[in-house]
Amino acid sequence: MKWFHFILSHSIFIAFCAAAMAWQTMLLLQRDAGIFLYGFIFFATMCSYNFYWLLCKFVFSGPARIKPFLRKELPEILLMGATVAGLILCLYSSALPVSTVFPAAIFTVIYSLPLWPFSALRFARNAGIIKTGLLAFTWTYVTAFMPLQRSLFQLSEREWFLISGRFFFMLLLCIIFDSRDIAVDKIRGLRSLATDLSATTLRYLVFLIFILLFATNCLFSPFGISRSQMIALLLTNLLLMAAYYFSTKKQGYFFYYFFIDGLMLFSALATYLAGI
Repeated sequence: MKWFHFILSHSIFIAFCAAAMAWQTMLLLQRDAGIFLYGFIFFATMCSYNFYWLLCKFVFSGPARIKPFLRKELPEILLMGATVAGLILCLYSSALPVSTVFPAAIFTVIYSLPLWPFSALRFARNAGIIKTGLLAFTWTYVTAFMPLQRSLFQLSEREWFLISGRFFFMLLLCIIFDSRDIAVDKIRGLRSLATDLSATTLRYLVFLIFILLFATNCLFSPFGISRSQMIALLLTNLLLMAAYYFSTKKQGYFFYYFFIDGLMLFSALATYLAGI
C-alpha cells in the first residue's frame, strides 16, 4: 500500500481528480479541450498542492534553517520541479492563453499568504471565510471556467449554470476538509469558514448550499444536459451528502484523501457513463 499512500500524499490523485472535473465540464457542454489542457490542469494542481505542503512543513516544523530543510525535502522538491516541467510543456502545447492562467496562479499565491513567515502578512490568517471561499472559487475557475477559454461576458446561461453548480460542489468539499482541520487550525492560528462559524450555523449553511447545488443541477437540465447526466449529478450530490454526514464522525486519512477527493472523479465518470 506504500505506492497508494505515495499517490495520495503527493497530490497525484487529487491532480487526476482536477483533470477529470475539467473533462466533465467539456463532456456536459459537448466539447473537447484537448489532452494538453487536461495535462496542464493535472500538473498545475499537483504543483500548487505540493508547494503548499512544502510551505506548511517549513513554517510549522519549528525553527529550521533553509539548507537542512532543502536536504530533507529534496525528493519532494525534485518532484515539484518535474511537475513544473510538465506544466510548462502542457501549457505550451495547449495554446492556453497566459492571461487565462495568470488569475489561477494569483489565487493560489493569495491562498498561501497565511503560511508565509512574514509579520506583514499575519493579517491574512484572519481571513477565515474568505480563505474557504477563495479555495472553492479557485477550483471552480480551474476546472469549469479555464477549459472554456472564454471571457465572462461570452458565457452562455448553460455555462453559468455549470459554473455555479461546480462552485457549490467544491465549496461543500472545502467545508468538509475545513471541519476536519478545526483543531489543527486553531493551534496554528489559522482560520477558515469552519473555525469562524459555530457548529450549528455551519450545519445550516451546509444545508443551504446543498439546496442550491441540487437546484442548480436540476435547472441545468433544460440547457442541453441529458436526463441521465442530470441523474448522475444528483447521485453524486446524494453521495456528497452522505460523505458530509460521515465526516462529522471521526475518520481517517484515506476517508478524506481518497473517498472525499474521489467524489470529483466519481462525478466525472458517472457523467461519462450516463452520456453513453
